[in-house]
Amino acid sequence: MAMTMTQKILAEHAGLTEVYPGQFIEARLDMVLGNDITAPVAIKEFEKIGVKDVFDKTKIALVPDHFTPNKDIKSAQQCKAMREFAWEKEIENYFEIGEMGIEHALLPEKGLVVPGDVVIGADSHTCTYGALGAFSTGVGSTDMGAAMALGKCWFKVPEAIEFELIGKPTKWVSGKDIILHIIGKIGVDGARYKSMEFTGDGVANLSMDDRFTIANMAIEAGAKNGIFEVDDKTLEYVKEHSKRDFKIYKRDPDAEYSEKITIDLSTIRPTVSFPHSPDNTRTIDEVGDIEIDQVVIGSCTNGRIDDLRIAAKVLKGKKINRRVRTIIFPATQNIYLKAMEEGLLKIFIEAGAVVSTPTCGPCLGGHMGILAEGERAVATTNRNFVGRMGHQSSEVYLASPAVAAASAVMGKIANPEDLI
Repeated sequence: MAMTMTQKILAEHAGLTEVYPGQFIEARLDMVLGNDITAPVAIKEFEKIGVKDVFDKTKIALVPDHFTPNKDIKSAQQCKAMREFAWEKEIENYFEIGEMGIEHALLPEKGLVVPGDVVIGADSHTCTYGALGAFSTGVGSTDMGAAMALGKCWFKVPEAIEFELIGKPTKWVSGKDIILHIIGKIGVDGARYKSMEFTGDGVANLSMDDRFTIANMAIEAGAKNGIFEVDDKTLEYVKEHSKRDFKIYKRDPDAEYSEKITIDLSTIRPTVSFPHSPDNTRTIDEVGDIEIDQVVIGSCTNGRIDDLRIAAKVLKGKKINRRVRTIIFPATQNIYLKAMEEGLLKIFIEAGAVVSTPTCGPCLGGHMGILAEGERAVATTNRNFVGRMGHQSSEVYLASPAVAAASAVMGKIANPEDLI
């Protein structure tokens, strides 16, 4: 039977020669991930099982990143529960404060995920690691608890949609614009419980940071996972960050897809997702006059070094509109350090922005950057649901770092082409 990349990875990890869409399997896991919101619940479920130790101390990662540094007593208690569990079980991959980062940027940076892995995380954006040619997906805390004990998880093998990428993006178009374009095209349920497999000559024209962004938002199209073919850029990234062995899984030429969609990257314009759904997209040329109160640049979607470099390119030598609060948060300590060494933080601060420690806080309305009644924000985050970043009457517009930075200067949603 001909299989897709996802099917081949799942078959190998299930100890089977082949799997087919809709089949229920049990697969061994290479990494189990949790954060300060989901892990405490998973820990309680783990304790109910009655086992003494986790299945593998090297294959669990616990990252307090959502409400950290702790914003209140409840969040402190959550982190304490996870911290004590990590020390008690001698879990190697526990990262806090000085070592911390937003989980989906931190794990690839630490080399904890490589091509061919099966990764689950009690966070929906675990699908990010598909950029490396891994199968990764979000699960509930109960599944995470069982996985920490058993090292296995059950899956229903997903159907797949092939996204053939052709052409080369124009100057201000990034991975964020591409995935918003795709979600706008197919809808937030267009890939429901399917694998989004990205292929084609156009993949070579995307940086790894672009690919992480695209895979990260596969869940916003309802997908079970997103996955890219492994190429020279992938291998260069993996060899730089990891010492682990890995296996590359290539789709069969006659693999079956439920649909094939060709995306010409050269035709995509900077894209903005309007409230209150990621698929409510418009190109920058269709936006109109939308004044804003806040800009947020960062998150597991767009807090990597390329994102900060692009934002700095737009902001250099300019002043942010005094009516626009602008918050920038690098996704990891290492990215923060690189941004400092390259002078990016100086550019941000001189422009009138504030720079935060790595955290998920602003993205989910957790802390730092909560929106008040009626306020509007342009954010490089991944969701713009009602009340996502604060008051229920506030509005979130999703955009790339370039568009977000230009908007901070102009005081309204703006095209970077108009500034540079």
